[in-house]
Amino acid sequence: MEFSSMETERLRLIEINQEHKQKIFEIFSKEEVTRYYGIEPFQKIEQAEKMIDSFQKHIQENRAVRWGIVPKDTEELAGTIGLNNLQIWNKRAEIGFDMHPDFWRMGYTSEAVKKILEYSFQQLNLKRVGAITYPENKASNQLLDKLGFQKEGLLRSYINLPEYSQDTCIYSFLKEEWEQR
Repeated sequence: MEFSSMETERLRLIEINQEHKQKIFEIFSKEEVTRYYGIEPFQKIEQAEKMIDSFQKHIQENRAVRWGIVPKDTEELAGTIGLNNLQIWNKRAEIGFDMHPDFWRMGYTSEAVKKILEYSFQQLNLKRVGAITYPENKASNQLLDKLGFQKEGLLRSYINLPEYSQDTCIYSFLKEEWEQR
């Protein structure tokens, strides 16, 4: 798959490369960001470098695609958004996103999700975009509800961490629902 940069009214969705490693480190070293991500906060810049390498590898393998979220007024990497578990042949993927706390509650995530849904259904011709969230992640769950995702249920012990198993909520948005909006 070839990477496509995109724009919305207030955002640029860009390819993430090693030039962004400091910003990725700043985002993922915050406990309030990683709390619902299934990872521990980053301690070393090398963790950001490895994450960026995995973003690029997954694009090359057509398994996932991740964009950097850059508000046009700041030109600063504020977060990331992407399609995980991308299965072009099955016409499905799962959307995931994260944002530095300095950019929370500005509507950027909502704007980026809408653009990725448009790309998913119009460019990739996906039939389904899912989302996996922790039940206690109220902000993400409310965002998905507001955007029209349907909550399908609870996946018990879906994420297994060293100390415990984590239940998750499963949401979906279907292409025909997108077309009816």
